[in-house]
Amino acid sequence: MSAPLKVLHVEAGRHLYGGARQVLYLIEGLRRHGVTSVLAAPPDSAIAAAATGEVERLYPLPMHGDLDLALSLRIARAARDVRPDIIHLHSRRGADVYGGLAARLVGVPAVVSRRVDNPEPRWLVSLKYRLYDRVIAISAGIRQVLLNEGMPPARVACVPSAINAVDYATPCDRAAFLRATGLPADATVAAIVAQLIPRKGHRHLLAALPQVLQAHPELHIAVLGKGGLRPSLEQEARRIGVAANVHFLGFRDDLPNLLGCFDFLIHPADMEGLGVSLLQGGAAGLALIGTHVGGIPEIVRHDESGLLIEPGDVPALAAAMTRLAADPALRRRLGDGARRLVAGQFDVETMVAGNLAVYRQVLAERRDRRRGRPA
Repeated sequence: MSAPLKVLHVEAGRHLYGGARQVLYLIEGLRRHGVTSVLAAPPDSAIAAAATGEVERLYPLPMHGDLDLALSLRIARAARDVRPDIIHLHSRRGADVYGGLAARLVGVPAVVSRRVDNPEPRWLVSLKYRLYDRVIAISAGIRQVLLNEGMPPARVACVPSAINAVDYATPCDRAAFLRATGLPADATVAAIVAQLIPRKGHRHLLAALPQVLQAHPELHIAVLGKGGLRPSLEQEARRIGVAANVHFLGFRDDLPNLLGCFDFLIHPADMEGLGVSLLQGGAAGLALIGTHVGGIPEIVRHDESGLLIEPGDVPALAAAMTRLAADPALRRRLGDGARRLVAGQFDVETMVAGNLAVYRQVLAERRDRRRGRPA
């Protein structure tokens, strides 16, 4: 009887944001399939704490970003110690390139998850991605970016991100939420759930809000997430006179319990691989507003699960927000569509099976090459 498949996962993120949470979902799902996982992550990271009990071993690994040249040696040392069948690199911040080099050093096949849709020069794509046996794009949009940059189709798989939809179907005590946040009992509340960084598009939301409030002064915006832009966003909200309607709630560990309290979710990103917060909002039955970038159109299907606009189009964003604020029946219809879409196409088991299929295909190709067969 053959030994169970062993995977060394490398995740550089310190917070349990969308990408790291996907890694946790994957590790949990692989365990159900009898796959052994080892997680290499920064020792102070949230995923290291959350993965306890799900992995055979936690491998604390200092990771200091793109300039941490010694990271490849540390990952190689971990791989020699762990002896995995395959290495799965889940994040950038140096872990992708240095992880690929480490895999080459120790002769272990490697796959990398690509979670962003930003274009890269063709020369860089040609050099960087030859380090990996397979690139796993988390959306069809990302896969197309890579194909446009010259990646061979056979070397780019698409395995969409996923969530456990049941977690986000929790009923919300809306009255208690409104009291706790100091919002009026008759407020309409929209949420944006994203890191406070430029590409998430918070500035577009603030720019659109004065026009929306003219027609719907009862609309309030809950901003969930943290990041370096918070002081400037708060200052801008005060400058344009909307601060009373914009509420910065920070990063919330209790997001599954909160999402059902909102009336709709806004994600006005300039760039986005897929948008896990859109999956979470859809699972909670929220109507969605998203932009036509990356993988967002795969979740926000116009007039089916939400309203889709072009990135940076402030008048269109204001019109979409006004339309949802004015029409509870539309919000319910789109929210129902979003819930069905997420449950049917973005479930965790499908994501786990997709990654596992990639591992098995890569390992089979390696075996065939060793035996002199064409891959």
